[in-house]
Amino acid sequence: MDRDSMQILTKMVIDFLCLFVVAMCVLMFYLYGKPFERGFFCSDESLKYPFGESTVTSTMLYLVGLFLPICVMICCEYLDAKKKRGQSTRVFFGYTIPPWVWKAYYHIGIFGFGSACTVLTTDIAKYTIGRLRPHFLTVCNTSACNLTSNVGVYVEDFTCNPLPIYTERTLKEARLSFPSGHSSFSAYTMIYLVLYLQLRVHWAISKLLKHLLQFLCFWMAWFTAMSRVSNYKHHWSDVLAGSTLGIAMALFMANFVAGLFKPKRSVGNDKNLHGSENGTEETQGESSPLRNYASRYGTLPTDL
Repeated sequence: MDRDSMQILTKMVIDFLCLFVVAMCVLMFYLYGKPFERGFFCSDESLKYPFGESTVTSTMLYLVGLFLPICVMICCEYLDAKKKRGQSTRVFFGYTIPPWVWKAYYHIGIFGFGSACTVLTTDIAKYTIGRLRPHFLTVCNTSACNLTSNVGVYVEDFTCNPLPIYTERTLKEARLSFPSGHSSFSAYTMIYLVLYLQLRVHWAISKLLKHLLQFLCFWMAWFTAMSRVSNYKHHWSDVLAGSTLGIAMALFMANFVAGLFKPKRSVGNDKNLHGSENGTEETQGESSPLRNYASRYGTLPTDL
């Protein structure tokens, strides 16, 4: 095994291990997590809304939120590589890998890791706070509010008697209102894609086409967040907190991890896996003042 292939393999193993650890934490919350059991006031009208189906289902959320940005990144990195010549390829266990594949791997890996971290951060808040959803009393169907002794009292000692149409999972989810997971995930994935398009993609054919795609991404995140309120799945403050969390995570990952906000530099050869993958390319003619001086006068200044 050659040294370069070993370094690349080591990096990939560490990357997937980090993603696996975060994903397993999310899975543990889903399977074994127990939310904080919060009480309620029987007079709280915000907990008596009917239970309904979601306009944006979890399947739709994760399929669109993951595959749309991934497909866009692959296409953009491929088209960008076609415009640039002289980029070095890589050999991985005897196979020649084009440079656009490594760049796509870099950006998709960071995007996927940020997605998992967003879900985990949301779940930590959900299970710690245990805020009741707007349809909680409909799902719980408790008889505690029939007692006159509970009028105007914060009820903590009660038993839920859900109808057969509601499962234990539904009852558990009824305690996981804050923050909105749909809002945080859609905000992270779509805002990250908006930033990626703005900072990595430059199309000469049309200036408005890119901004139209950015608007569509923002619209999908906005519609998802608003649907959570209209479906009585969340309070408006849950959606606001979830969207804020998703946007903050997108800005953090794009700036501090992916380096999308760094000024572009041009690199003649792509010598390491991280070198040009963050989209930083050095422009020609952006050389040091000493080099400019030497090329102009044939010598270096003597009064340094």
